Formats: sequence, C-alpha cells, structure tokens
Amino acid sequence: MPLRLHMRPGFMRRLPARPDGERSAPTLAARSRGGRQHVLFALLLSAIAALAAATPAKADVKVVATIKPIHALVAGVMDGIGSPELLVTGSASPHTFALKPSGARALNEAAVVFGVSPAVEPFTVKIFASLPKSVRIVTLSEAAGVQHLAARSGATFEAHDHADHASHEHDAAEHGASDGHVWLDPRNAKAMVDQIARVLGETSPGDAARLGANATRVKAEIDAMDQEIAGTLAPVKTRPYVVFHDAYQYFEHHYGLSPAGAITVGPDIQPGAKRLGEIRRKIGDLAAVCVFAEPQYSSSVMRAVTDGTSARFGTLDPEGALVEPGPGAYAALMRNLATKLRGCLEGTPSEGG
Repeated sequence: MPLRLHMRPGFMRRLPARPDGERSAPTLAARSRGGRQHVLFALLLSAIAALAAATPAKADVKVVATIKPIHALVAGVMDGIGSPELLVTGSASPHTFALKPSGARALNEAAVVFGVSPAVEPFTVKIFASLPKSVRIVTLSEAAGVQHLAARSGATFEAHDHADHASHEHDAAEHGASDGHVWLDPRNAKAMVDQIARVLGETSPGDAARLGANATRVKAEIDAMDQEIAGTLAPVKTRPYVVFHDAYQYFEHHYGLSPAGAITVGPDIQPGAKRLGEIRRKIGDLAAVCVFAEPQYSSSVMRAVTDGTSARFGTLDPEGALVEPGPGAYAALMRNLATKLRGCLEGTPSEGG
C-alpha cells in the first residue's frame, strides 16, 4: 500500500499579506527547502515500512510439560526465552488425571511436549498417540544418563541394600518394569535438563546458546540443593518408616534412607481391614517411626494404620501437588521431602493430629 502523508490543518504557514491585499509568494529558496524536507520525510517513512515488512516476527515456540517437577526443569532451561505450559495443575495426581478440553487444545497446538514416564502418567499413552505428527513428544525417563530402578513388587517390601546400585539397574533392565519417579534422584534431574536443552535447541536454533547457559545454571543449582538435602537427612538415615504410595525409592536410594514398606501398591487403592491389620503388624515388627501419606489422601487412613502403634504420621509430596509451579518448584519439592522426613523421624508432632 503506498504511503500517504496526512497534513494537519495549519501545517503550512499562512503567507504574509502585501500592502495591496495579495498574499506574498514564498521565495524560491524557501520553496526548495520545504520540498526537500517533505521528500526526505516520505523516503524515511517508506524505508521504515519496507524494513518492517521484510523482517518476519519471531514465532513463539509453544512448549507443554506434564507434571510440576518436569515443568520446573523445562521452565528453568527456558528462562528469559519463554514459559512452558503446565498440564497437570493444582493438587491433581498424574496417576488419576483426566484431561480437560483446554489441556487437549494445548497439547495439539504445542511444538514440543515433555513428559516423564507412562508409569507415572498413564493418561498420556492414548493421548500422545493421537497428537499430530508436528508435535514432538519427549519422554524424559528415556533421556541419556537417566538411571533406572526396578519397580518394587509387593504391597509391603523388605528393606533393600542401598549400596548395590548396579543390581537395581540390572533388575530394571531384566524385568522391563522401571519405577517412573526418576526425577527424585538429582542426578536424573540433571540428565533430563541436558535433554530438555538439546531438544529445545533443535527446535529453536537461535536460542541454543541461551538454552545451554540456562541448563548449566540449573544443574549447578541442583548440585547445591543435593548437598543441602544430604546434610538435612544425615541424622535420620537409619530410621525406618512406611509410606502410603511406593513413589520414593529414587530419593531413598540416593540419600541412603531406610524405608520399611508401602501401605498400598497404587495411590488410588484404599487398603481394606485385613490389609490395615497387616500394616499395623508390619509397623510393629519393623519399629517404623513414621507413616507418610500424600496430600491427595485422607489422614483418617493414616490414623487407622497407626492406631495402637508408636508410629507418627506425616505428609510427603513427591509430585509437587502443594508446590507453586515455576522454575523453583523442583528444588522446593525436593527440600520439602527432606524437611518432612526429618521432622517426623526426629519426633516433630504429627501433622494430622
């Protein structure tokens, strides 16, 4: 479209009147200066318009992450570049999550979707299979450098040897059933950060250097957090406890803790009267100091389990249900686990009563 210059009223000076009542004509020099100014102004506007038309706007890369700990790692890598969208919001559990229309729309419009594992996010299996080929799906539990532990079988598992890491990896490979809560080992979190930076760098090459620098910073922050948590947990490493949901073995293994068992195999299964009796006996046999539930579950079950025993009960939040989403959510989740474990195991009054 040709540029049009709109002159405001009074833009041109009124010419001075001659004594005979006629307007004086401008001098040749004045006409020449005014004409040159107008031409230069028009050329400048034309150049600006042409430059704007020739320079395409940078398209935002839409990124979605499934759960809060993964979203936090992605947000840290994307710091200063963009913000990923979180799929499982609030206190919802990925084990029982039901996708809303807004979530389905976000997934279909995304360039990249980061998940962790179908073992933790069963809702993703069918949904991811139905997404357009333009959506790049990244399963971070499969990232290079992520160490896997075999899923523990049996509602009440026996104490295991934390020092024999190699045997755990062998079991996971042999039986083909890995525990999906891989982010609870800081070494795995760092491996996932590298994969996140690599994938996003391929998706947006112009941002690769910034993404790499962010990844280096995030990993340094994880190292500092790791050392802090190790110090927090050192005084209670040998004290036995029972959990509501067997989600913590990566955390337990990394920090050398002493879990005695799990009340249920799955987070959506409430134990019956017979199972409650078995757990009470197990707590007594192992002298478990604490029983831990997750935020989604009623403390009344924990009271029933600990009734008649000396065990206290508390809350652990392995998926960040109670944590504010954002780049700091991963460290907050991990520190909260350490603080809650130590508090209960050292004898802080029960959270639920």
